[in-house]
Amino acid sequence: MADTPVDLLRAHARHAPWNARGLAAHATALVDAAGVRPTNASARAAPSPRAIRFYVASGLLDHPQGAGTSATYGYRHLLQLLAIKIRQREGATLEIIKQEMRDVTGDALERRVAGSLAPALAVGADAAPPDADGEAAPWHRVVVGDGIELHVRTDSPAADADALIAMREAVRAALGREEFR
Repeated sequence: MADTPVDLLRAHARHAPWNARGLAAHATALVDAAGVRPTNASARAAPSPRAIRFYVASGLLDHPQGAGTSATYGYRHLLQLLAIKIRQREGATLEIIKQEMRDVTGDALERRVAGSLAPALAVGADAAPPDADGEAAPWHRVVVGDGIELHVRTDSPAADADALIAMREAVRAALGREEFR
C-alpha cells in the first residue's frame, strides 16, 4: 500500500532535531521541490535561520529547546515553518498566519502541510514499464525541480528515503542553478 502524504511528511521527523540553519535547509528543500513561492513580494520563498529566529520572536513558531547557538528545533517547528511558507504563497500576511497558528492543532497542521506538499513528497510509487519477467516494477518519483525528476526502483538499495533526499540534493547542487535550490 502506498504511503500517504502525511506518512511521507512524517518521515522527515527522523532528521530532527535541527539547529536554525538545519531547519531552514530542510524546509527550503521541501518548499523548493513543491514550487512554493510567496505572492507577497517582501516574503522570501526560502526560510533563513534569521527568519526562523524572527518567527520565534514574533510568536509564529514555538520556542526551541535551549537558547542561542544550542537551540534545537523539532518536527513541529518544521510543520509550522512549512505552514508559514504555504500561507505566504496563498497571500496571507504574517499577522493572519499568527492568528491561524494559534488555533490549529498539531494533526490539523500536519494534514494541511502534507496536502499542500503532496507532489513534492513523491506520493506513492508510480507504475513502471514491465521488467524482464513481464512484471511491473514500482518506482519512487523524486521531484528535483520544475521539469526534472528522478525515478528509482523501490527494490533498489538507493530507494531508502535518506538516499532519495541525498540524490535529489546532489542533482540540484550539480545543476548549480538558483531555481533548483
